[in-house]
Amino acid sequence: MKEKILYCWLKCAARGKRVALLDFCLMGVAVYLGFALRLTLLVGPRFMNALALTALVWPACVVAAMWGMRVYRVYWPQASVEEYTRMTTAYILGCALFICVNFFSAAIVVPRTSFAITLFGGLVFTGTARVSWRLAEFYVSSAGTGPRARNTIIIGAGEAGAYLARDLRRRGSAFRLVGFIDSDPMKKGKIIAGVPVLGGDEEIARFFREYEARVALIAIPSAGGERIRRYLDALSALNVEVRVLPSPRELAGGAIEFGSLRSVELQDLLRREPIRLDEAGIYSVVSGKKILVTGAGGSIGSEICAQLAGHRPAELLALGHGEHSIYNLLQRLDDIGSAVPCRPIIADIADETTMERVFAEHRPEIVFHAGAHKHVPLMEENPREALRVNALGTWTVADLAGARGAERVIMISTDKAVRPSSVMGATKRIAERLLRRAQSDHPDTRYIAVRFGNVLGSRGSVVPLFEKQIMAGGPVTVTHPDMRRYFMLIPEAVNLVLQAAAMGRGGELYVLDMGKPVNIAGMAETLIKLHGREPHADVKIEYIGLRKGEKLFEELFYDPLQVEGTGHEKIFLSKLDEENSHLADDVKNLLKLNASADDLRKNIFSLAREPRD
Repeated sequence: MKEKILYCWLKCAARGKRVALLDFCLMGVAVYLGFALRLTLLVGPRFMNALALTALVWPACVVAAMWGMRVYRVYWPQASVEEYTRMTTAYILGCALFICVNFFSAAIVVPRTSFAITLFGGLVFTGTARVSWRLAEFYVSSAGTGPRARNTIIIGAGEAGAYLARDLRRRGSAFRLVGFIDSDPMKKGKIIAGVPVLGGDEEIARFFREYEARVALIAIPSAGGERIRRYLDALSALNVEVRVLPSPRELAGGAIEFGSLRSVELQDLLRREPIRLDEAGIYSVVSGKKILVTGAGGSIGSEICAQLAGHRPAELLALGHGEHSIYNLLQRLDDIGSAVPCRPIIADIADETTMERVFAEHRPEIVFHAGAHKHVPLMEENPREALRVNALGTWTVADLAGARGAERVIMISTDKAVRPSSVMGATKRIAERLLRRAQSDHPDTRYIAVRFGNVLGSRGSVVPLFEKQIMAGGPVTVTHPDMRRYFMLIPEAVNLVLQAAAMGRGGELYVLDMGKPVNIAGMAETLIKLHGREPHADVKIEYIGLRKGEKLFEELFYDPLQVEGTGHEKIFLSKLDEENSHLADDVKNLLKLNASADDLRKNIFSLAREPRD
């Protein structure tokens, strides 16, 4: 009933003629009060004629002034200071008009005290009506009292949750906030931002059933993937829409508001605790330096460039083989407002003549080598190209960097280089070993390799393929029900790459903590659920068998017992292999041979099977 009254009252505010009639009536009441408070509640016959004329002429003058100043075109439920100023000005002009009419006609005799009360009362009444519309709009929006509003619970009553609740109440939405859920027992029963804290996480399902909530807003930007997964599991059987605030990195200092909310994505389930970085150490290494990034247009390379831009290098040299990807990188740097000069370079890292010219002309002080072929099945069909780019390209970059006096070379490696079963993994293993040879040849340059697994959102990742298949109605194709892979978010991986670059003293192979391996079939099921469908029922999962070069499980180390910790809990240390003085020549000679693809594969694996790390 209260909601219906509020909506009817708000509808009145949308009709200018109705507002004008209401003003006329309210000012008539103000005239009566002016006379009654000055004389008596039952105004005597002596002033009855003056009362009637004043109650007709004065409101008419004020309404005419307001109409002329377009006050009745204002939508008062969303009015601001400017609109109230306009109304007050029109009110004053209307009163002045009445005084002029009465002065020249002398038709109305009004006691001065009564007229003063009338003027004040009229302003209060008409102003109060307009304020009531604003308050009614605020109540309707904040309480979510619309006919389609859905009961909503915010998970997380911290600063982010409080900001979100206030924003929802301020701007209005289709969410009717019924409470918070928070794990802090001290907050239970308290009211935050006008919303009660119902209880803790352990009772989440009960609260949603009890309050018939249909929307969950997870307002914990720092929540890890396991915690978000627990919320999803608890709500999965309740037909609840779940939205989440992005991680602190995605928010990037932006305001926490309704527009920040989005649907839960796979990356949210892979979130980990925020990484502790030695920002000062990273800054001291890269600030003011000329930095070359190979593979700069790729997923990792572009993120390296974006993060380096925040540490104020003197210049970024963005080198890539594809012009479109480098163009996209330049656009991205422009979008984030980077003030660091960025020079685009289109080149092939295995082209020694071109790379010699790049190093001679620009003389980079630090090199991040992310350029490589990474697609396992494609490299199985193109082993020569994998060897040329991944192995020879790495040697070309590393050798030229040392010859031209670069301070550091940081190479991005992969978990597929451990006991490689694919050409791609084998060539990256050779690249790791070539880096050790470069360290021996150029001891004044610090060579560092950083090894990690798959990154979520990279080009060629399985996730976009799964999403495309889900949107098409399935089936989702998975190679094997037991296949597992390590996954990491791209920004997190690059965070640790920069940290390793600052830590390295030369000759290290750093391995990043990838967390627990993820079952690919389970990932596919999760993605299907996040799209609002039921695995195996709405969308089928089809197992197609391992492709050539693939393994069921990837490893990060040859021998975990030989791995050492570092000053950072997410980074482990393993020494690069002892150098092989002939490895670079072996790679070049192999590329010169007119060998078949099968023979090339055998030789590539032979070069890769050397001392373990």
